[in-house]
Amino acid sequence: MSSQSSVLTKVFLFFFALFGVFASLAAAAPFAEMERRDVFVPPITYPHTGTVWYKGQRHNVTWDTTNAPVNITNKLGRIMLRKGDITTPVILEDNFDILLGRIEVTVPWVLPDTDYSLVLFGDSGNFSPQFSIQE
Repeated sequence: MSSQSSVLTKVFLFFFALFGVFASLAAAAPFAEMERRDVFVPPITYPHTGTVWYKGQRHNVTWDTTNAPVNITNKLGRIMLRKGDITTPVILEDNFDILLGRIEVTVPWVLPDTDYSLVLFGDSGNFSPQFSIQE
């Protein structure tokens, strides 16, 4: 049993030492050479409070891109539907350039209510004001 324990100890020490080597290499990486990137959270301008959408209609979702940084970490956008405080799995549009400032979506077939909003993902998720979806 002691030889098995000794082997396990040696294996543990080997992996511990190997981890130390990789950690040292990572710490020595030239971070100064990495391109600086900024997080971009453009405010959604439409839909806004008081907007009413009807199922099946098409609408342009718009957001303000005037303060976009030069280097955006993630330029691919995604718009998802949010109900109350919960982001639903409903993707209204995906894989578009976040710098477009607008994208056309089709209003999904959901229960009519007044507490819907949109989430615009790219670098960061931001929410539109709540609006209504009706039949």
